Amino acid sequence: MKRNQCWTGEGLGSDSDLVSTTASAPARPVRPALVLAICCLSLLIVGLDNTIVTIALPRMRADLHAPLSLSQWTVDSYQLVLGALLLTAGSLADRWGRRRILQSGLAIFTLASLLCSMVPNAQCLVASRVLQAIGGSMMNPVAMAIVSQVFPDPDRRARAFGIWSGVYGLSMALGPILGGILVGTIGWRSIFWINVPIGLLAIGLAARYVPESRGDRPRRADLVGQLLVVTVLTTLTYAIINGRTQGWASPSILGLIVLALVCGAGLIVWESHHPEPLIDPRFFGSLPFAGAVAMALVGMAAAGGYLWVMTFYLQDARGLSATIAGLLMLPLALTVLLVAPLSGRLAARYGARMPLAISGAALMVAALLLTVLSADTPAWLLLASFLCFGLGFGMLNAPITATAVSGMPLSQAGVASAVASTGRQVGQALGVAIVGAVVVAHLSTDPRASLPAASRPGWWIIAAGGAMGVLIAFLATGKVAHRTADRTAARLLSSHQATPLAPGMAAPPEQVIAPSRLPAAGTADALGGPVRPDGNGQAAGV
Repeated sequence: MKRNQCWTGEGLGSDSDLVSTTASAPARPVRPALVLAICCLSLLIVGLDNTIVTIALPRMRADLHAPLSLSQWTVDSYQLVLGALLLTAGSLADRWGRRRILQSGLAIFTLASLLCSMVPNAQCLVASRVLQAIGGSMMNPVAMAIVSQVFPDPDRRARAFGIWSGVYGLSMALGPILGGILVGTIGWRSIFWINVPIGLLAIGLAARYVPESRGDRPRRADLVGQLLVVTVLTTLTYAIINGRTQGWASPSILGLIVLALVCGAGLIVWESHHPEPLIDPRFFGSLPFAGAVAMALVGMAAAGGYLWVMTFYLQDARGLSATIAGLLMLPLALTVLLVAPLSGRLAARYGARMPLAISGAALMVAALLLTVLSADTPAWLLLASFLCFGLGFGMLNAPITATAVSGMPLSQAGVASAVASTGRQVGQALGVAIVGAVVVAHLSTDPRASLPAASRPGWWIIAAGGAMGVLIAFLATGKVAHRTADRTAARLLSSHQATPLAPGMAAPPEQVIAPSRLPAAGTADALGGPVRPDGNGQAAGV
């Protein structure tokens, strides 16, 4: 069987813009613009699911008679599983076929959404959210790889991912409004119903119009590494959320913390000796890469904690309906939509330091404005905080990806950006766990009346996270940081070449990604995921 052959016309949607896939049967012409539209459907439902579920949490909690800790798990179970499985899903798609994995992910996500709408209690909702995350991990990274495959020209690929980013921004903007309307009129279960027809439509269209493709050099699945990652994240998050209620010195919590530490150490040892590790520990020898992962963790932790607390504040403490709460948060989502493309352009022109520093500072200010929060805080102060948060969150993602792949060998760029994407999901989960645990610990017997005051330590934690982001922005982008990236690239290339580089020799510039070569990926990426330029077509991001 011959390999896929592609030819392109001008623009994204002309009839001459076709990709031919060869097989034993006659090839069926594929229009890249149509493939892009189909893949964007998977992005749409995953993006909507994040913001819609957040706005519905107070009503879910009330109807299912669930404690706040289970509301935390409603978010964290999804984010943790999604982040943990991203890397494995990409390697499975490279080996078994991207369209097949995409359709499987859509089917699982659609079924899980239906189950979420039918759950009798909070525990079943969390279990269904885990199933949703398994499906989600198989969708967006694989869909990005498919888009990369049908848009081989870098410039046209960048335009395609610009559309991809716009769809994500649109889903974020629509989520609070649509979620608020659905929750306020039909009920919270309806927020999961909308995934079902979109998922079924995407499955059918993918079967008809999306070409099958595989990686040139598919990586082997690192199942032991995957198990260790899931164990570390799950046990650590459970200990953070339940430490207050069960007691930090209780045998169960101490046992989970010890298990997380042991598995973390085991993960480092295992990955250091595995020929194709899930996460190569040598990557962290590059300060830009380590800083990007740290910024993903800190920035998304701040974002996750902010949205979780604010949702309960608006609906419980202030007594607003879900519809009004969603409309109030619309300026936040629209700011993200407008700022995200600007962030990529700033990273391309001035480097990643500026947008990363702006992001950290804006998140810090957004939280500081709320440290005096009360039940009757004026609307203009909330709006100012929302706009600052939208600026910080919108500036965050593209420079994280740019920094993560800066100086990396071309063959490792996709893996590096995938690890950064995992950091985003894990960071959001940890933010909800940490900030939520602090806020819950300060609630009185009347949670609604005490929530504004109880949330203040949480806002200080989020502000500290923003300040850390500013510090990371400077540490991860200086001359010393770039030298560590050069040394890391040289070591990585030496391990993959027949003739290793001499000690101290820099990697050939044509084999690594320089910051000046990032505009297309950075500009197109609101989610964080440039296309891997190693021939596999694998892209990373959620």
